[in-house]
Amino acid sequence: MAKRQHIDEILRDWPYEPQSISVRLVKAGKGREVIQMRVEMGLLQIETEGRPDGARPEGYETYFDYLQTLVMGAGRFTLDEEQCNEIDREFVQFYHRRVCWLAMRQYRKAMQDADHTLALMDFCREHSPDEQWTITHEQYRPFVLFHRTQAAALAELEEEENDPEAAVNAINEGLQQLRDVFVRYGVEEDFDEDDLVAKLVELREEMRQKHEVGRTLREQLEDAVAAEQYERAANIRDELARREVGH
Repeated sequence: MAKRQHIDEILRDWPYEPQSISVRLVKAGKGREVIQMRVEMGLLQIETEGRPDGARPEGYETYFDYLQTLVMGAGRFTLDEEQCNEIDREFVQFYHRRVCWLAMRQYRKAMQDADHTLALMDFCREHSPDEQWTITHEQYRPFVLFHRTQAAALAELEEEENDPEAAVNAINEGLQQLRDVFVRYGVEEDFDEDDLVAKLVELREEMRQKHEVGRTLREQLEDAVAAEQYERAANIRDELARREVGH
C-alpha cells in the first residue's frame, strides 16, 4: 500500500480562521517539538530551535551566522545577489516564527527572534549592495521593534516576578529605540502620529491604570535630570542601583 502523503484529515480537523492566528506545538520526529501554523491553503511547520526551516546553511545555525564568518578578515564586504536572496528567506522565516511565539505567549522567545532580525537588519545596512535594497528592509524595522517591545513588556507581566514597573520601562525603552529610527531617517515629526507608537503608548497607559503604576523610578530620574535636580537624580540612581543588586 502506498504511503499516504496528503494532509486532508489535519486540515479538516483544524479549520482555517482568517480573523486569528492559529498556532500549536506538536511532537515531531526524534523527540522534538515543532510549531504548526494554520494558513489559508494548508499549514506551516516551523522548528523551535535554530533556523525555522531546520536547515543549517553552510553548516551554521543560521545564514546570518554564516555571513558573519565571511566578514571576518574580509576587509570591505558587499552582499551579492544570491546572498541578498538568502537573507530575504531568513527574514521571512523568522517573521513567521516570531508571530507564532507572540500568539503562544512565549514572549522571551519572540524577543530572541526579533533580536536576530534586528541584528541581521544592521548587517544588511552595513553591507548592502545599494540603498534601495537597504530601504526595502529598513522600512520594517519599526514593526520588528514594536513586536520586541510588546513582547518585552508582556514578559515582565506574565513571568513569576510580575513586575508592572519593569513592563512600563520596557515600553519606554522600545519607544526610544523607535524614536531613534525616526530621527535617523529624518522623519521625527511623524513619530507621535505613528500607529505603532500610538499602540505602545496605549498599552503602557493601560498597564499603568490596571496595575496602579505611577511614574517609574527611571521616569522620575529623567524628570529630575530635565529639571536639573541633580541631588534628587543622584538619590534615584542610588535606589535604582540597590534594586539591581536585589535582583
